Amino acid sequence: MATIRPFRGLRFTPQAGPIDQLVAPPYDVLTPEERDAFAAKNPHNIVHLTLPEQKPDDRSKYVKYARSAALLADWRRNGVLAPEAEPVLYRYVQTFSVPGADGPLARTSVIALLKTEPYEKGVVLPHEQTFPKHKEDRLRLLEATRAHLECIFGLYEDPGARLFDAVRAAPAEKAADVTTEDGVRHELQPIRDPEAIRALVFALDEKKVWIADGHHRYETACAFRAQLGERPGLVAEDFLMMALSSMSDPGLALLPTHRTLRDVPLTADEVRAKLGGRFEVRDVAKEALLRALEEAGAHAFGIVLPGGAALLATLREPERLGELIGGEGSLDLKSLDVTILHSMVLEELLGVRGLDRVGYTRNPEEALRAPEEGCSAAFLMNPPSVDDMRRIALGGEKMPQKSTFYYPKILSGLVLWSLSDFDA
Repeated sequence: MATIRPFRGLRFTPQAGPIDQLVAPPYDVLTPEERDAFAAKNPHNIVHLTLPEQKPDDRSKYVKYARSAALLADWRRNGVLAPEAEPVLYRYVQTFSVPGADGPLARTSVIALLKTEPYEKGVVLPHEQTFPKHKEDRLRLLEATRAHLECIFGLYEDPGARLFDAVRAAPAEKAADVTTEDGVRHELQPIRDPEAIRALVFALDEKKVWIADGHHRYETACAFRAQLGERPGLVAEDFLMMALSSMSDPGLALLPTHRTLRDVPLTADEVRAKLGGRFEVRDVAKEALLRALEEAGAHAFGIVLPGGAALLATLREPERLGELIGGEGSLDLKSLDVTILHSMVLEELLGVRGLDRVGYTRNPEEALRAPEEGCSAAFLMNPPSVDDMRRIALGGEKMPQKSTFYYPKILSGLVLWSLSDFDA
């Protein structure tokens, strides 16, 4: 099963500046404009490392990675970043609100080192497809800095929430407490007690780990380790930094990613005609569409078109999905709303092949507005369940891109890990 270790994390010192000026969302959710805004907050903001700037006079596109490595070394040398005196685990609590929840939620993770394992070993399980171009960028950065600058997010099975309760009860100290602009409170709490660390590591070592967010960075870490070849014992390159949460955590929130469509003119009558054989399609007031979609549950989509038309499409015969959606794949995979939308609605019924004309948004209000801002249509979705992800990954399959959105994202800049601080 998983190999878990405490570690000597790198954290910003008071010399770096206020913590709210130093943290940022993960690299892959920031637009260039947002990256620059975070960079302007403080010369030590984490984006200077995670998204190094490409300058006009750079001799090659790889110079920026060396710049990140030099900056990381400079921050350590000048006391802007400092490692823990001894290996620790970190309790990480995110408190947030989501639509439809009764009051705020709190999601608790334990941040530790996880030994990378090839997927075929069945210890670390993916659930989404990845793309090579995204991994090359992260590999270049990892090679240059020899540091894991951001945490990825993983889940473990935890019947009865015993391990969740143990993480919550472990003695810990306060290290960082910051509320970001989206209203999410992030608390980082080092766990230093040797007995508590041993107990948590022992319990986590018995688990499989599902990658919830960070597939590209995990696969990058695996490629980085593979370059080294065989080595006796464990080496720093074997590990990466991961925040691990219980599947039984009541604060685990999985939100939908909605789709928008460009350059495929559609009218409400055309949608009704094309979808009517497979779906029950009815008109819904635009302002009531989200509630109607939530009430409809699985195998339903909200569709918004230019001019304000809003439709709710619900699959007529879900028991026939195995035959309705052709090709390989388990019934679990074919039953996902995202599979039904892409395979049946977009490709088969609307004739939209590939993803070139498909956009994504996690903001339902943005999806509702999209047809009035130049899109041909927006498709609003309900989220998959954590159990959907668990079963599909256990079966060795992968969900389509952007199938899951675990909210909130792991904040970057609270803790980093340099391979030079590895305790063999």
